[in-house]
Amino acid sequence: MPTIGPTRTEKDFVRHIKQTIDMDLDSTWIFVADQLNTHKSEGLVRLVADQCGYEDDLGIKGKTGILKNMKTRKTFLEDQSHRLRFVYTPRHASWLNQVEIWFSILSRRALKRASFNSIDALEKRLTDFIKYFNAVLAKPFRWTYAGKPLRAT
Repeated sequence: MPTIGPTRTEKDFVRHIKQTIDMDLDSTWIFVADQLNTHKSEGLVRLVADQCGYEDDLGIKGKTGILKNMKTRKTFLEDQSHRLRFVYTPRHASWLNQVEIWFSILSRRALKRASFNSIDALEKRLTDFIKYFNAVLAKPFRWTYAGKPLRAT
């Protein structure tokens, strides 16, 4: 089930992750995310701690403990002993992020030159395209980058 909303806030991302794990509460989940600050937020740490039965003090955001800063929160979220774990793509490496390829397809095929009278109309266009893509177009992406450095011309 896609999560579609008018904003991309910390609360939105935490709600999306919660909605996803609620589909199978007993499973181990590994989420691949980019380095966006909402992907290393206090709310996300609290969700993972709660879902994994973590009972130690998390600290205070901006001051102490796991919540101190994005680096300490990221370390906690990457902990391989957690049932819910995040793996982060390197900074400035959107070409590694397969979902970026999919978003590019979505933008070109469903949103280019589009105009919407309401959020509901936009949501319908997106969900219709997702259904169509999954039924007709979905296949593994063939990654062709060979690791050769770019040359200046």
